[in-house]
Amino acid sequence: MKIEIERLMSRNFSNFLNSELMLAGMKMTLEKLIQIGFVGGIATLVLTPIVLVLLFGLSIPISLGIGIAAAAIFEVSIYAAMEFRIEQRKDFIETLLPDYLQLAAANVRSGIAIDKAMILAARPEFGYFSDDVKEMNKELYSGVTLQAALTNLGKRYRSLQLSHTVRMMVEGIQYGGGMTDLLNQISKDIRNQQMVQKEISGQLFMYTIFIAFACLLGAPVLYALTSQMIGVTDTVWAGILKQNPGGLPTVGVSFLRPTPPQITIDAYHDFAIAAVVMITGFGAFIVSAISTGSVIRGIRYVPIFIIIGLGIFFLVSSAIGSEFGSIGAA
Repeated sequence: MKIEIERLMSRNFSNFLNSELMLAGMKMTLEKLIQIGFVGGIATLVLTPIVLVLLFGLSIPISLGIGIAAAAIFEVSIYAAMEFRIEQRKDFIETLLPDYLQLAAANVRSGIAIDKAMILAARPEFGYFSDDVKEMNKELYSGVTLQAALTNLGKRYRSLQLSHTVRMMVEGIQYGGGMTDLLNQISKDIRNQQMVQKEISGQLFMYTIFIAFACLLGAPVLYALTSQMIGVTDTVWAGILKQNPGGLPTVGVSFLRPTPPQITIDAYHDFAIAAVVMITGFGAFIVSAISTGSVIRGIRYVPIFIIIGLGIFFLVSSAIGSEFGSIGAA
């Protein structure tokens, strides 16, 4: 007997996932999405510890912890991919919306009804938005009112500009406003708003440069320098302890006795790599939020930031290590 997985979760969560699928424009069913998340998460949770134990010789508890983290990252990645696609659709619709409204206004001015004018304005270059407008036309033929069809069209995108446009059009239809002037004015307002957003992004460009510099250059260089300094200090202490097996004598007060640092080179090196990955990853999201106003768009920059940060870290570590190699040899 086939078990419907979506019945095992709450109705609110199922409605949320259905809404996300619709906003992302994905034709996948909710059951298929849940199966991918469930099967992929279980496979990641089981296979990751096995690989770490057999190939890398890690302990079982550590491998299980990494497996749980990998499964969580897998689930989060699915959600992040959906959010990223939703943002892409939003950017696309807000870019073409002024041109589409002007075409629809021109059709209305020529004497065509608003519903037909919207269909004729749906050019092929408008991509999937044209398909959604045609889907709205099918709803009209099935008996749905124009106001309800427009509202359903606005719900297909997570766009405040489209929602505002739909609301103004619905009110114009209800109260008999001049649709030509209304559509032209909305198109003009959207263009002005987009110009203001570009000006704000330009003014915040210096903040973006500062944060990118701190994440991609400042943090990796400082961690690389500190890592090498710990290596030099460890080497110096090894020489001191070799000459003084009993340790250094107390200085002044009896409890002031110099001792070697407790942290090892390998431990700090692993910590530095993890810190660089976290700083560059979060830096990508911060830069995206400042420059574009959307945190989720930073997903595309995360791999680039991490690769650049780690590259600078290893490059500086190698350069400083070779510079102080004579100290290590001594």
